[in-house]
Amino acid sequence: MLEMIRKHVPLLTALRGYDRTMLQGDATAGMTVAVMLIPQGMAYAMLAGLPPIIGLYASTLPLVVYALFGTSRQLAVGPVAMVALMVAAAVGSVAEPGSGDYVAYAVLMMLMVGAIQMAMGIARLGFLVNFLSHPVVSGFTSAAALIIGFSQLGHLLGVSIPRSHHVHEILWGAVQKLSEVQPVTFALGLGSVVLLLALKRWNARFPGALTVVVIGTLLVAGLGLHERGVAIVGEVPKGLPPFGAPSLDVEVLRALAPSALAVALVGFMESVSVAKAFARKNRYEIDANRELIALGAANLAGSFLQGLPVTGGFSRTAVNAQAGAKTGLASLITAGVISVTLLLFTPLFYYLPTAVLAAIIMVAVFGLIDVAEVKHLYHVKKSDLGLLVVTFVATLGLGIEAGIGTGVAASLGVVIFRTTRPHTAELGRVPGSHVYRSVERHPEAETFEGVLVVRVDAQFYFGNVTFLKETLQRMLRKARTPVRAVVINASTINHLDSSADSALHEIATDFREHGIELFFANVRGPVMDVMERSGLVALVGRDRFEMSVHRAVVQAREHVSGLETIASPPEPDPERADLPGPVALPSPAV
Repeated sequence: MLEMIRKHVPLLTALRGYDRTMLQGDATAGMTVAVMLIPQGMAYAMLAGLPPIIGLYASTLPLVVYALFGTSRQLAVGPVAMVALMVAAAVGSVAEPGSGDYVAYAVLMMLMVGAIQMAMGIARLGFLVNFLSHPVVSGFTSAAALIIGFSQLGHLLGVSIPRSHHVHEILWGAVQKLSEVQPVTFALGLGSVVLLLALKRWNARFPGALTVVVIGTLLVAGLGLHERGVAIVGEVPKGLPPFGAPSLDVEVLRALAPSALAVALVGFMESVSVAKAFARKNRYEIDANRELIALGAANLAGSFLQGLPVTGGFSRTAVNAQAGAKTGLASLITAGVISVTLLLFTPLFYYLPTAVLAAIIMVAVFGLIDVAEVKHLYHVKKSDLGLLVVTFVATLGLGIEAGIGTGVAASLGVVIFRTTRPHTAELGRVPGSHVYRSVERHPEAETFEGVLVVRVDAQFYFGNVTFLKETLQRMLRKARTPVRAVVINASTINHLDSSADSALHEIATDFREHGIELFFANVRGPVMDVMERSGLVALVGRDRFEMSVHRAVVQAREHVSGLETIASPPEPDPERADLPGPVALPSPAV
């Protein structure tokens, strides 16, 4: 019974062998993250268009639930900027920001996100996050950081700028309101940005956000800056969040469903990537499906306390780990500190200027712009850089959800393109061995007159049948002398569908009519099973299937008697009349 409980409550397993040193680390980390999360939670709630107190509500019970069921021992769950912006974009389309319906629908979205994540975890769909490739995530994050950061420009300048999720519209709105900028508000906001950056550079673990909150609040209260036009948070409800089920509206549910799915996936993606990074560093394993269930349960629980969707954040997790967190007990302590704050200290936030919260958001998110990844991909893989740029531009131009959708579609398009035009190579024997390598990369590799050895580095399916036929045709055309035997190294072909199998039947028949023998080497078991059932083995001849390329080449040369070995044949002269014409390969079977 105890083992069953431990299986479903990973925190109990993590607490095995718990000692005073671990408790000291968890306590320090829990309090440190709480100090960081209080101003961040309020700021991200404001970013989502919600009252700041909602951010604190979302930082209580969800943290407790994740600590119990999550498999990461360092992940710090709570409101994050990207999810907050996605919530603002989604809920803003069905309700007026600041209205009671807006708050109710944001809470409903938290319920929907939790339900989706729970369902995905139970169905073991954690692998779906793999469709969000790293270049897509990087491009999306960088663009979202710009949108999030500039969305706070109005609070920083003390002017009203129409809400938008397009950077150019925000900047144009700010330009039009330059004459209305409030100098005191702008000075307070800009000073907060400078102080945050300075404190971060001095000591990344120092509670910079809390420091600027305290200083900003004292300045407003002491100098009466709120009477000179500086916007403040105002009355913050005291006490723990009220418990109640979110109101359900079928029409709103239908309208928010696509956005809730996007938030669930993006939130999980951000959370699990951070969790895996710190799990590797601390030498333990993360279960992606259990992470989905834990995050889903956290969001479901939070929706009954008027929260907004939560997930794991990188900056807080880094601070949590650096401060000494060893288990999920650190998150329990964080939740406890925030609960005490809600019970006793919310009146202290009355004079907190919104410009300071805007500064906290801007400094946090602009650090997510990944210039280093652009440089890296430029040198390593320019096609992946193209994916990053496409996602970045789409997110800036079309918005958050359309941007990530475009990135995923582009990723899938690249995968499809690559599988329909797989890498193929003519092979030759490395001198003095039975090893065969690409003659393009290894000019010293020996080729054999009359024998063409080919490797296809992909599955063979209906999508690449035509390309592979054309590739074989081109290789036969380029041969210096007529080819009388073709050896296909099938070691990298891990799948063969019916269309491709039919094409191989036609190729084998056509080769035989042209006096060309077909041999296979290193055919994998599942592929061989298809060939057996379809009759291809009987058509080609069982003796034409070998376990190694070398044995297949030896057998092929027996059918091309009297030819000498040549090393790296020169490129054929298209004007030579003695070159063979192209073999007429059949059209692909579809």
